[in-house]
Amino acid sequence: MPDISLTTLQGLKQRGEKIAMLTAYDATFAQAASQAGVEMLLIGDSLGMVLQGHDSTLPVTLGDMVYHTACVKRGHAGAFIVADLSFMTYATLEQTLTSAGRLMQAGAQMVKLEGDAWLAEPIRRLAANGVPVCAHLGLTPQSVNVFGGFKVQGRDPLRAQQLREAARELEEAGAAMLLLECVPSALAEEITRAARVPVIGIGAGAATDGQVLVLHDMLGLALRGRTPKFVRNFMAGQDSIQAALAAYVAAVKDGSFPAPEHGFSA
Repeated sequence: MPDISLTTLQGLKQRGEKIAMLTAYDATFAQAASQAGVEMLLIGDSLGMVLQGHDSTLPVTLGDMVYHTACVKRGHAGAFIVADLSFMTYATLEQTLTSAGRLMQAGAQMVKLEGDAWLAEPIRRLAANGVPVCAHLGLTPQSVNVFGGFKVQGRDPLRAQQLREAARELEEAGAAMLLLECVPSALAEEITRAARVPVIGIGAGAATDGQVLVLHDMLGLALRGRTPKFVRNFMAGQDSIQAALAAYVAAVKDGSFPAPEHGFSA
């Protein structure tokens, strides 16, 4: 795979070609996913659940994220690298810049922040300092205790309008990408059509510019037997992990994943 850049991803959006993204936490899977055609690798704080065995992402430290970002950087084969800023590592502007700097120095090409319209100022400052940002909206796992669990966001008209406005404000602030998690498919389509930057979805229907899944989920390795509604097991019917990764990329590209049953209604 030739090296993927933000310009590459923007071109894919403009041409209407779907973007395939997966989480990765180590060099081996970073290489395998890249070689299968995955354009974006996300070092997600989901590692707290699938690698460390926690019941949420909250215990993950910045040191954990730096370590795994460096591992992915060593193994990737041209895919674009995005890394999460973990819980409470961007509580102030100064802390945001310091935390993002550590991830970028470890090999990230973009950082991802969870939140809402309040992210506008941190995004503005990061962009001014040369740090591309993905703004994560909808179900933001770091706020699981505020939401009262892992719940679909944007089903009621007020919350849907808040998400529309947040997406617009964060793009204007300098976000180079948006990620929508567990929002109604129709709302995600509306936000994607309005956005000039690529919009990646997870549990947000098929109309977003790209899709992301947690690597372990799409390989059928459900921790404690819990498989989210928006997940498809791509190992089913395949004889190797590499074939499953290729099947995921193909399904995202041809639009067969996600299917209607993987999304949510208003």
